[in-house]
Amino acid sequence: MFLQNIGVPGLIVILLITLIIVGPKKLPEIGSAVGKTLSEFKKSTREIMSAEDSSPESKE
Repeated sequence: MFLQNIGVPGLIVILLITLIIVGPKKLPEIGSAVGKTLSEFKKSTREIMSAEDSSPESKE
């Protein structure tokens, strides 16, 4: 996949492009929103996985 080969220089370039497009004042807000979204996604994933583990149909 493409994301496996980015590396540190690629991340720096992406950060610089984002900084130019968005601007330095909005960057913390976007970072916070991304962090909240990822934590909510992880929470939902854990809930789904625990629901699958406890369901009786999965133990056939």
